[in-house]
Amino acid sequence: MTSYIIKRLFLILPTFIGITLMTFLMIQLAPGNPISLKIQQLGGGVRAESVSPEVIEQTKKLYGLDRPLHIQYLLWLKRLVTLDFGTSYKDHRPVLKKISEALPVTLLLNIISIFLIYLISIPIGVFSAVARKSWVDRFLTLTLFFLYSLPSFWVAMLLIIYLGGGEHLNIFPIVGIISAGFGELPFWGKMGNLLWHLILPVTVLTYGGFAFLSRLSRAQLLEVIRQDFIRTARAKGLSEKVVLYKHALRNSLIPLITLMGTLLPAMIGGSVIVEQIFSIPGMGRLGFEAVLSRDYPTVMAIATIEAVLTLVGMLISDLLYVMVDPRISFEGIR
Repeated sequence: MTSYIIKRLFLILPTFIGITLMTFLMIQLAPGNPISLKIQQLGGGVRAESVSPEVIEQTKKLYGLDRPLHIQYLLWLKRLVTLDFGTSYKDHRPVLKKISEALPVTLLLNIISIFLIYLISIPIGVFSAVARKSWVDRFLTLTLFFLYSLPSFWVAMLLIIYLGGGEHLNIFPIVGIISAGFGELPFWGKMGNLLWHLILPVTVLTYGGFAFLSRLSRAQLLEVIRQDFIRTARAKGLSEKVVLYKHALRNSLIPLITLMGTLLPAMIGGSVIVEQIFSIPGMGRLGFEAVLSRDYPTVMAIATIEAVLTLVGMLISDLLYVMVDPRISFEGIR
């Protein structure tokens, strides 16, 4: 196991460099550049073409953009070794500081959402497998795929209009994750205020995940039920409840457990629309605004974190496969 992990870690390094290099080139080749935007901001809407070349060159030198691309990338890699993501072009704040403020918000949103998706989808999938082809199974399938087909931004708008004080009920807040005066509340008051703000964003993040996970758990359980060891368990006289929940369900959950490893990067970048609509200061909103303002250091930092989480998530998935399924061993993995 140790040799396998070391081998995978050595493979992660060139893959990570390849991902960051491609991201760096894509950012540089994208239309627009931070120099034009910065000159427009400083000059009150002055077009970059009307500014003297000396000013443009001085601004490029200020941000280190006067050097060749490969030098810029190597300097970025050198700073990355010490976890120095640089300074934001937008507000001149350290990028690491901005990410440390936004990351807990996004993690809180996505961890609650993923927990609810697993908590609700697996029982639905098990029930659908047990009662397959019944009217309840068909009703659940139709309902879940109907929810899956609803665009998240449209659902968010409906929730704001009907429950957020738009034209109907004014039950839930629609901006931010805490109210004014949050710091003066007692502990349970803070918890209640935070949860009150999270209900609408978490609802939008959650409903679309029910269909995929419940259908996957249903399909996995039906596949396991048809295998020989389940027939053997029934032939031995075990009750249907023991066969289903002790033998079949445990084996059918293996793909669902390993799937959790791939959810790590989704925790960072999977809530862009929701954070933008509800004005939540998370990673999705930070990345969206960084792209619009051509804030290269922030974009590269977010892409780097997502690349690391993706590669670590894939490694965790491989390790979980071996841990939960005794038929798989590290000797058979190359």
